[in-house]
Amino acid sequence: MQARINTIAFSGMDVLDVDLQIQMTSGMPAFTIVGLPDKTVAESKERVRAAFEAIGISFPAKRITINLSPADLLKEGSHFDLAIACALLCVMQILPQEELAQYLVLGELGLDNTIMPVNGVLPVALHAARDDKGLVCPEIQGSEAAWGGLKNIVAAPTLLSLINHFKGIQTLPYPTKKQQKLFQNKLDLSDIKGQENAKRALEVAAAGSHNMLMIGPPGSGKSMLASRLTSILPPLTPQEALETCIIHSVAGELKNGELNFNRPYRDPHHNASMPALVGGGKKAKPGEISLAHNGVLFLDELPEFNRAALEALRQPLENGKITVSRAEYHHTYPARFQLIAAMNPCKCGYLGQKGQECPKAPKCGVEYQAKISGPLLDRIDMHIYVPSVTPWDIFEKEKGESSATVLARVIKAREIQKARFEKLGIKHLLTNSQLFGDLLEDAVNLEVDARQLLIDFADKVKLSARGYHRTLRLARTIADLQNENKVLKMHVAEALSYRRTMQGQE
Repeated sequence: MQARINTIAFSGMDVLDVDLQIQMTSGMPAFTIVGLPDKTVAESKERVRAAFEAIGISFPAKRITINLSPADLLKEGSHFDLAIACALLCVMQILPQEELAQYLVLGELGLDNTIMPVNGVLPVALHAARDDKGLVCPEIQGSEAAWGGLKNIVAAPTLLSLINHFKGIQTLPYPTKKQQKLFQNKLDLSDIKGQENAKRALEVAAAGSHNMLMIGPPGSGKSMLASRLTSILPPLTPQEALETCIIHSVAGELKNGELNFNRPYRDPHHNASMPALVGGGKKAKPGEISLAHNGVLFLDELPEFNRAALEALRQPLENGKITVSRAEYHHTYPARFQLIAAMNPCKCGYLGQKGQECPKAPKCGVEYQAKISGPLLDRIDMHIYVPSVTPWDIFEKEKGESSATVLARVIKAREIQKARFEKLGIKHLLTNSQLFGDLLEDAVNLEVDARQLLIDFADKVKLSARGYHRTLRLARTIADLQNENKVLKMHVAEALSYRRTMQGQE
């Protein structure tokens, strides 16, 4: 007796079809799984056996062989449990194989026959929709599957309810789409007194999705500024939300099957390893830069990060993706994030502060700042100095603009960018930071005096070609914030003020 069930395996973010074949013959009772299963898959037989006993189904005393084809592809994860159970139920003639052949099946089984959540339901749903198949998945992730646009979804809470559904005893409802509520950020820009230049830079960074490095002494408010960036960023578009949630689904971080339209904000500790930051490890999971896709990656105490991990950021900062290559796998993950970094000017943190510098100044500052390579710095659009705040700033100054006020200007500037891209026939770009090549020249519309200022500055400080282009993008964003069609000299001047070197304080 034989049966087949459609299921999947993951290769990075790619969903690969797996043909699960089962054969049950007479002979000494045995339960064997072949097809390069890992330990989790090999243990499925015990979970399946316990689930059968929980609902009163006698496990067949036969020789059972399960083949996961293609046999040379490594099979990892507990999501094979439900497919194995369904294959057994088909060969035992409890479930109809012809009907189940129209579905992809995935889910983990508990010992009490509950069907528990697994990673990657959203990309599997999209894959099933492309192949015009249905999906059998855990009930809690039915909403996640519904975002895939499938016609047939069976989201079952237990194995027994799944059997009853296919036997016509009960009907499991089609799941409804759910989304997380937009996060009401309680952190507001108005909480920060003083630092007007830094808040202006943050607004420019938000409007064009530009990378930014903040340098300043301890307690000057660098982390406070970074944590409030999401309060002046517009919510994700439906396409961005889908892209982002696919990554989070594969990583097992999509909660309750709800699509999330809040922009990701990731702030890993500086002791994070390179695989944790860029992706990899034993199971080749996405790293922090991919989990921050379409959102913000905040790296506090930048020089304290592992040097190799920081250098690994250079490719994704340029290309918006990261390729992880190891002996056993080769995967590419999306990684279009906005980098916001913060650091002290030196090891003690008080370089340039009279009466507070350590005896090693300014040598300590040179050595500390040298931990950040020139090529990495060149990929950061904005370098700003955040001075220390005086007690007068805290107690005497009035609150500044709220995040809602700044957000309105940011949204307007992004709408201008979107309209320009559509006029140029570009549909895949959303912000000025993504402009490149001829598209950049067409979009900037640089005034003659502004171009001359930029060329003179580039010649004076030996600005690289990359730095030149990033300054153009920055100037275009500043002009958009002022609703100017042309990039004027004052826009270029402000953009150049954000290209100062780290040692150039105040």
